[in-house]
Amino acid sequence: MVAGYSSSAGAEAPLIISPSQLRQSLKGEQQVTVLDTTWFMPNSPHKAYEEFQKRRIPGAQFLDLDELASSHELGLKHMMPSGAQFAEACEKFGIQPSTHVVLYDTHGVFSSPRALFMFRSLGHINSSILNGGLPSWNAKSFVIDTNPPSQPPHRSKYTLPKPDQNAVRSYEQMVANSASNPSTSVEAELVLDARSSGRFTGQDPEPRPGLSSGHIPNSFSLPFTSFLKTEEGVRGSTYTVFREPSEIRKELDNAVGAAQAERIIQGEATAVTTCGSGMTAGVVWLGLKLLNVPKVSLYDESWTGYAMRSTSKIEKA
Repeated sequence: MVAGYSSSAGAEAPLIISPSQLRQSLKGEQQVTVLDTTWFMPNSPHKAYEEFQKRRIPGAQFLDLDELASSHELGLKHMMPSGAQFAEACEKFGIQPSTHVVLYDTHGVFSSPRALFMFRSLGHINSSILNGGLPSWNAKSFVIDTNPPSQPPHRSKYTLPKPDQNAVRSYEQMVANSASNPSTSVEAELVLDARSSGRFTGQDPEPRPGLSSGHIPNSFSLPFTSFLKTEEGVRGSTYTVFREPSEIRKELDNAVGAAQAERIIQGEATAVTTCGSGMTAGVVWLGLKLLNVPKVSLYDESWTGYAMRSTSKIEKA
């Protein structure tokens, strides 16, 4: 099973865990904090917090990824928070540096990897996602809490973290890198675009009105859905979980070629994940982490920030 794979960095917690592993952890002596990190596209009729209030894993709290974020000059949502913002949020949730934080969403796997990227990049390596999220927990017939959410725990003390300076790429870095072809430059970082292939080629429109589709020059299409598979849930529903590492490796090979994929695996080249707004880039980031890729970063602004700028070069087809 995929669940239980740990990162090559010697993290205190596995990157992903199963529902059974979470239930066992909640019965143990170690402090575990469970956070619902569900996020929906702006055009979705669903409201994440309203759904959390109705159904959740017992004891879970809600983390709003749009709220725990830095402000941006272009008005972009869910940008990486500062260390101070992150520490304040952890204290509000009662999280200590030693707390095992488990993140989930109601899609299965969608926004929880982005939340994990945030925790790991800000130094909280004792963090995991629940593979399959709330639907996988429900599929195991584990208890779903439908009562009003409980009050937050007593505030904790959380040390101001030191962000990983290599975790996030800026617009300026992406523009500079886009001038280099990875097939001819060993210094070029390989940019992996998690959006659908139609949006990448420019054939399909972006979900954000007025924003051009297309892609950053010299980037590769690697839809985040290619790292996931569908499972059957309760009452005919479906949800997503991560594929096995061997299958993820095949998808990486298909996207960039076996030779470039091997360079990424061996740490000879840096991979940079991007998507529409920095959310599902987290899925590709985590998939690469499951392959023990040593050098992988995320373009926080992603396509929205890139395409909003009139000076950006946009390629199609």
